[in-house]
Amino acid sequence: MRIDAYSQVQSLYQTQKARTTQKTGAVAKSTDKLQISSFGKDIQAAKAALAQSPDIREDITAPIKAQVQNGTYSVSTESFADKLLAKYQSSIV
Repeated sequence: MRIDAYSQVQSLYQTQKARTTQKTGAVAKSTDKLQISSFGKDIQAAKAALAQSPDIREDITAPIKAQVQNGTYSVSTESFADKLLAKYQSSIV
């Protein structure tokens, strides 16, 4: 079998060189537009408000923290047990 007969194989499959593209005179410019729905605007406003608020609400945590440090903070064991059982029962269903 002869491998040097490439030109004959090429003519058999009619392969050609890749053609170059021609440049066009005018290029049409398209403009993209972005429209945000009112729901999207509401979400953006909520995200902005959330970003500005602190992670920890010091007005609520400061008194409890002071009570814990002073040793005056007490938790009702009955209230804690009731809430624990209610949470457990809601997670089973």
